[in-house]
Amino acid sequence: MLLWQRDYQTVTASTPASPSPCTSLPVISNQLPREVVLTPTLGVFRRRLDNHQHPFCYLDHGEWTAWFNVDHPGGAGDYERLEAIRFYFRERVCQRPTRIEAQTTDWVPAEQTGQVVHSSPREGFWCLNKEQPAGKACLNYAVRFLCPTGKCGGSPRVMELCPAPAIKQHPSQPAGRAVPSCNITCTMGHVNADCDACMCEDHVLHGMVSLPDGAPATDAAIYLQSKEMKLLTRSDRKGKFWIPGVCPDGKNILKIKQAKYATATITVPKKWISLSPAGKPYLVKNPVDKARRVGQSVALCCDAVGNPSPDQYIWYHNGTLLDSSVYKYDNKLVLKNVKANQAGEYFCKASNDAGAVKSQPAKLSVIAKHEAACNPRPHSYLIRLPHDCFQNATNSFYYDVGKCPAKTCAGKLEKGLRCRDSVAYCCGVSKMEMREILCSGYTLPTKVAMECDCRKCTETKVTVRGRAVAADNGEPMRFGHIYMGNTRLSMTGYKGTFSIHISADTERLVLTFVDRLQKFVNTTKVLPFKEKGGAVFHEIKLLRKKAPVTLESAATNTIPLGDMVGDDPIAELEIPPNTFYRQNGELYRGKVKASVTFLDPRNISTASATQSDLNYINEEGDMFPLRTYGMFSVDFTDERGTESLNAGKVKVHLDAAQVKMPGHLKKMKLWSLNPETGLWEEEGDFRLEKSRRRKREERTFLVGNMEIKERRLFNLDVPESRRCYVKVRAYRSERFLPSEQIEGVVVSVINMEPQAGFASNPRTWGRFDSVITGPNGACLPAFCDDQNPDAYSAYILANLGGEELEAVPSSPKLNPNAIGVPQPYLNKLNYQRTDHEDANVKKTAFRISMAKPQPNTADESNGPIYAYANLRECEEAPYSAAHFRFYRVEGGEYDYNTVPFNEDDPMSWTEDYLAWWPKPTEFRACYIKVKINGPQEVNIRSRNMGGTHPHTVGQLYGIRDVRSIRDVDQPNLSTACLEFKCSGMLYDQDRVDRTLVRISPQGNCYRESVNSMLHEYLVNHLPMAVNNDSSEYTMVAPLDPLGHNYGIYTVTDQDPRIAKEIALGRCFDGTSDGSSRVMKSNIGIALTFNCAERNAPQQNLFQSLRNSAQRSPRGFQRDRASLRRQ
Repeated sequence: MLLWQRDYQTVTASTPASPSPCTSLPVISNQLPREVVLTPTLGVFRRRLDNHQHPFCYLDHGEWTAWFNVDHPGGAGDYERLEAIRFYFRERVCQRPTRIEAQTTDWVPAEQTGQVVHSSPREGFWCLNKEQPAGKACLNYAVRFLCPTGKCGGSPRVMELCPAPAIKQHPSQPAGRAVPSCNITCTMGHVNADCDACMCEDHVLHGMVSLPDGAPATDAAIYLQSKEMKLLTRSDRKGKFWIPGVCPDGKNILKIKQAKYATATITVPKKWISLSPAGKPYLVKNPVDKARRVGQSVALCCDAVGNPSPDQYIWYHNGTLLDSSVYKYDNKLVLKNVKANQAGEYFCKASNDAGAVKSQPAKLSVIAKHEAACNPRPHSYLIRLPHDCFQNATNSFYYDVGKCPAKTCAGKLEKGLRCRDSVAYCCGVSKMEMREILCSGYTLPTKVAMECDCRKCTETKVTVRGRAVAADNGEPMRFGHIYMGNTRLSMTGYKGTFSIHISADTERLVLTFVDRLQKFVNTTKVLPFKEKGGAVFHEIKLLRKKAPVTLESAATNTIPLGDMVGDDPIAELEIPPNTFYRQNGELYRGKVKASVTFLDPRNISTASATQSDLNYINEEGDMFPLRTYGMFSVDFTDERGTESLNAGKVKVHLDAAQVKMPGHLKKMKLWSLNPETGLWEEEGDFRLEKSRRRKREERTFLVGNMEIKERRLFNLDVPESRRCYVKVRAYRSERFLPSEQIEGVVVSVINMEPQAGFASNPRTWGRFDSVITGPNGACLPAFCDDQNPDAYSAYILANLGGEELEAVPSSPKLNPNAIGVPQPYLNKLNYQRTDHEDANVKKTAFRISMAKPQPNTADESNGPIYAYANLRECEEAPYSAAHFRFYRVEGGEYDYNTVPFNEDDPMSWTEDYLAWWPKPTEFRACYIKVKINGPQEVNIRSRNMGGTHPHTVGQLYGIRDVRSIRDVDQPNLSTACLEFKCSGMLYDQDRVDRTLVRISPQGNCYRESVNSMLHEYLVNHLPMAVNNDSSEYTMVAPLDPLGHNYGIYTVTDQDPRIAKEIALGRCFDGTSDGSSRVMKSNIGIALTFNCAERNAPQQNLFQSLRNSAQRSPRGFQRDRASLRRQ
C-alpha cells in the first residue's frame, strides 16, 4: 500500500491479508501533508486532514460531548483538565478524543477572548493568570471534546482508513498502470476512466436552473453523483449550462447546489430544474415528560421539518451523546427494561444540509417497582377565609387544605410503545376529608386533601386570547386575519379581540396578524401559552404602515431608516437602477410604490411591537437571542399597487456611529424573518466603508447586501451571548403568600442600553421578550454583564387578562422584604419602580440594572438574577429564594369554594359533587346584577348550596363576596355584579342540580324589588324558594342562560377566568352581547335593595347570618324545606 503526496516522499505500508473494515496506517511525524492520497490494492481514496485534529476514521467525523466546567478561574487560573473531567463525569468522555473546543461561560470562543490559553485533546484546557496582561485574570471557561462514533476508533499515532469497493480494469484506462476491475455496464456509450459513470462523447446536455420566482440561478454548481461528487460545470448569468459527454440513459444523476437553496437532484435526460430555498430543521414535535418503573419500556420521539428533510437524528441523555449502534434510534428513541440510572433529561438533535436544531429536553422519571408513584403526603396549601372568619389557632385568615402537585407519574401502561402515552397520569388527590371551620356566627365547611396517588391527568384545554391594536394610539385591527404558517386560523373582531384554541401537539405558537385594510404592517408573534391548560391574554401591538413613496425603477433610490426627531437615521436602503423585477423574473420598468416601515429602537414606545421573539438557531442547533438595531418591513408594488415586486442587489448602509456597544460592529449581520417558524435567519454580513455624506464630514458605515423576494421583514441584529434569567412571581395581593401566586401572567422585559455613564437614561432598547408565570413563577431571559453592572438595564412589566399588575414601590425608600431581594444585591441592581421620580407615572413596571451574579459572592448566589447556564436552578428555586414581585390591587371581590380549586391551574380540579365547576374543560359563569339605593357602598354575599341533587342538597358549594360600586352621577346609588353558581349537571354528568342561591347585602337593608321577568321565570320553573326574610333574596338558580332583560348574565368558555371576565363585562354594560369596564347602574338590574345608612351600634356584617348562628348547620335543612315543589 502506498502513501504519497506531491513534493513528499512516497511511503510504503503493508496491507493485511484479510483486511478489516478499517486498515491502520502509520503516520509520518512532522511531514503529514494536508491532503493524503491512499492507493491500496482495492481502490483509491482522498482524505483532507485538519492540522489540529488527530487522524480519525474516514467514515465518521464523530460527535461532540456536552460542555464541561469543573474549575473556576480563582487561584492560579482556570484548569479544565481531561483527568479531572473524567473523575467527575466518568463515562461521558471517550478514551481518545480527537479534538477539543473551549469557550467562556458567556459563549465566547477562547480564540476570540484575546487571552493566552492552552489546550490539548489528550490533556484538556488551561489558562494561567500570570500569563495574562497586568490586572487581568483568566475568564471562566468550559470545554467539550470530539469523540469518534463509528466502528473505527482513532489513536494519536495511527490513521485508520476504510478501503474502497473493488473496481475492474476496463479498456479506457491508461496503459502501464495497475488498475482494479470495473463492474459498470453501459447501455449507452462506454465507461469513463474513473469507472463511476457512462460517457457518450457525441452527446451534449443543455439545461437551465431557475429560482423559485422564475429568475435565473446564476453560478449554480452542477455535480455528477458518483462515488465522489464531481463538479462538472456552473450555470451562467442566465441560469443555463451545458455538459458534454453525459449519457441520457436515465442512470446519470446530477446534483445542483446554490448558496441559500436546497440541493436539487435530477436524473438525466431531465434538464430543467427550479431550486427551492434551503430551510434549517425546525422542531414540530418535542419529546414529552414520562415516568416509568424499573423494568418497563418507554419511547421518546421528536420530529423536525426542513428543506431538505432532516436526514439525521441523534439523541442525548443528560447532555451525553447516546451511541446509535447500541440504541438503534432515529427520530424515535426506545429504551427497554429501563434502569434507575437512565432517569434524567433526554433531547434530540435533527440535522440536514442547511443546519441543525435541538429539541426541548424531556424528563424521564424512573422509580422502583414497588415504590409509591407519588408522594402520598399532600403539600401545604393555604386558602384565604372570609373576612368574618378569623382563626385564633393560627392567628390568621388562612386555612391549610393541602394540595397534590400535578406532576407526571408512572401509571398503567397500554400495549405498544407510543410517542405520547394515550392516557397521561398525574399525581392527584385520592382522599379528602370534610372539615368545619368556625367563623363569626356560622360554620364554613371545607374539604381537605388527605392523601395523594397516581391518577389520570385532568383533561384541560389551552386557549390564547387577546386583542390586536395599533402601537401608536390603540386603534383596533378590525376583522384582520390570523395565520399559523399558511393556514388561516381565525379573525379579529370589531374591537380587535381574538380567541384561539391551541391543539395539544402545538410546540411553538407562531401567529401572523394580517390587516385586510393594509393600515398595519403584517406582524408575526411567538406567543407563550399555558401548556397544562388554561387561557393566556396577549395584547398584540401593530406598527402602522408608512405611506408609500414613488420611485423611478431606472434611477438610484435611497430610503432612510429611522425618523427620530433631532437624530440621524440609523441606516438607509440604497436601491440601484434596474433592480426591480416581477414575480416571474422579468425586469420591471416604470414607477414603483415603496412603503418601508422601520421599527426604531431609539423609541421605547415601539418595543412591544417587536416581531417574533428575536431568536435564531446557531450552527450547533441551540436557540440564541439577538440584540436588534432596528427592523424594517418592505413593500414594493407597481404603480397601480396591484402587483408585488421583488428587488435584487439592495444595499443597506448602517451608520456605525449608532452602534455603541463594544464588539457589536464586528458581529453585525442582516437577518430576515421566517414567518412559519418565527425564527430569524441570516441574510448576510456587513463590511466597513467610509463615505462622505456632508461637506467636510467623513463617516463610517456598515454596508450589507440583500435581495427582497419572498420575505419582506428584515432586521439589523447582533447575536448576544451575555445572557441571564430574572426570577419573577405574581401574587393576588400585597401579602405575597406562596399560595396566592397567580399563574398565566404575561411578564415582559424590555432590554435597554443605557447612555454611557447614565444608567437611568437609556439610549435605545435592544430586545423585547415575554414569558408566562407557572406554579413557581417565571424565569425571564434578559441580557446582562458581569464586568459592568450598568452595561444593560431592563424594564419589566406584567399583565393578566389585559390588566396591568403593580410592581412593589421603591420610594420613599427601598423595602427589601417587600421587593423580595435582600441587600446589598438590591442596591447593585438599582431597583426603581416607574413612578420613583414622578408620582404621575403608572406603577406597573420597574427598572433594574442587569448585573450578572458573581459566582463566588454568597449574596448573589440565590437569585433573583441567574446565569444563563442555571436555568433549571431558576425554574426550581424555592419561594424563599430572592425574586421580584408583582401583585393585583385588591378589589371588593372574594371567592370561596368548599372544594379548593385554583382557577389559574385547571390541573388542580378535583372530582367531587361539591366542586364549583363541574367540568375542567367547560366553565359556565353566572352573574346577577344588584342595585343598592343608599348613601354607602355595601358588601353583598351569595351563598350557594345544593338545591335539587340528592348528593348535594343543603350542602355548601361556596360563597362569593363583592362590594357595590358607587354611581358617579348619583351619590345615593351603587350597583354590584355578583357571581353565583350556575345550575346544571354535576361532575358525573348524571343529573341536574338547581343551585339554591341566597343573596344577602351587608347592613340595614331590605329588598325593594325583583325583576318582573326573572320573577315570572322562577314561578314558571319550579321548585321556587320561599322568601320570608326581606333583608335577603333566595332563588333556585335558572337552568337557562337568560340575559340582560332578567338581570342574569351567563357565559360558557374553556377557561374560568375568560368566562367570568366576559360575563362580568356584560353585567357591567347591562347587555347580553356588549362589554364595559364602567358600571352602568340602571341597566339590566335583577334585584334592588334599599340600604339605610348604618348607625354605629348596629351589627356590621351579613346581619341575618350573624343573628341566626343556629342556622348552620341546621340552616341547611331549613333552606331545603323552604323549597316548594309542585
